[in-house]
Amino acid sequence: MTDSQNRPYELSIVMPCLNEAETLETCIKKARTYLDRSGVCGEIVVADNSSTDGSQAIAVRNGARVIDVAEKGYGNALIAGINAARGSYVIMGDADDSYDFLHLDGFMEKLRQGYDLVMGNRFKGGIRKGAMPPLHRYLGNPVLTAIGRLFFKCPAGDFHCGLRGFSRAAILKLDLQCSGMEFASEMVIKATIQGLSIVEVPTTLDKDGRSRPPHLRSWRDGWRHLRFMLLHSPRWLFLYPGLFLTLFGACIVIWLLPGDKSIGRVSFGIHTLLYAATIVLIGMQIVSLAVFTRVYGIKARLLKPNALLNKLLDLFSLETCIVIGGLLMAFSIGLFCAQILFWGQQHFGNLNAGQVMRWAIPSTLLFNAGIQILIARFFLSILELKTR
Repeated sequence: MTDSQNRPYELSIVMPCLNEAETLETCIKKARTYLDRSGVCGEIVVADNSSTDGSQAIAVRNGARVIDVAEKGYGNALIAGINAARGSYVIMGDADDSYDFLHLDGFMEKLRQGYDLVMGNRFKGGIRKGAMPPLHRYLGNPVLTAIGRLFFKCPAGDFHCGLRGFSRAAILKLDLQCSGMEFASEMVIKATIQGLSIVEVPTTLDKDGRSRPPHLRSWRDGWRHLRFMLLHSPRWLFLYPGLFLTLFGACIVIWLLPGDKSIGRVSFGIHTLLYAATIVLIGMQIVSLAVFTRVYGIKARLLKPNALLNKLLDLFSLETCIVIGGLLMAFSIGLFCAQILFWGQQHFGNLNAGQVMRWAIPSTLLFNAGIQILIARFFLSILELKTR
């Protein structure tokens, strides 16, 4: 934790590295210049991901500490670098000479003020010509950032800026796991979910100094970021779509119960009624998945406890749902018996298919809904079992 003068390290500058021989020395020298100029007691850590171009020797020659990381991946390199860092604070940045290691004062100022995570914002600081592909600048980053802000209420305006600073202790508590590029999203999302204090500072982005193509794969890595966001937001992945389908299908069922309807020249009959009932059941299943995921996420400490969810679970206890599910199934059986009686009154002869199906479909819907409610609540009770 100390340098040669026995002063504790305040800052570790961590650079993930995979074959960055062309730019690594420049990045290390800029970071060293910042430490010397600012008087910050710090170290430079290069988390090397099995480079084959001599990057390790370049790092050692320029006074950096090299951490060998056998597991491939941007996230793996950074996790190893953060774990090995000796500073109270960490500033991470790519070793391709695109980030400004000379001017880290804004990051250190906010870290010293007590913020847990300080995000760089390239859109506020300035993006040099050719530094970011148009696809990333005008579609990828803005869309993924907007989704992240919508899903998680995160204050960051540049979700994927690779230059960021943080309290090492606070970030280690997040138990970050992602091995690839989605590590950048994981850090921001988990920091937001766990209530860490987050702030932004403007930073610049220059065109990288490499002659080879970047490791980033636009569509593949963009999907991995989006997938991670969806998996950590049960509301948007399951709850809202499920509620929409349930309510939409139920409205169509109620609308068509009295008889066929027409809008202009388009007629809607029992076939539409059947599809609408199916939509209701699918929606209910998706809503159940939302609740299951939320309860599991809270229990696994991936998501925050939710007061409204707790009230709803108390209101719709296992016993209450047994009653609700039982009543729905009983009503469904009653409708079925009524159809049998009606058939008997017709001397068990041929019936009007449309008339019969208009009651058979709701009867089947209610029975299935009752079964789903019972099964879902029993499974939820299993998830709620307390473990030591």
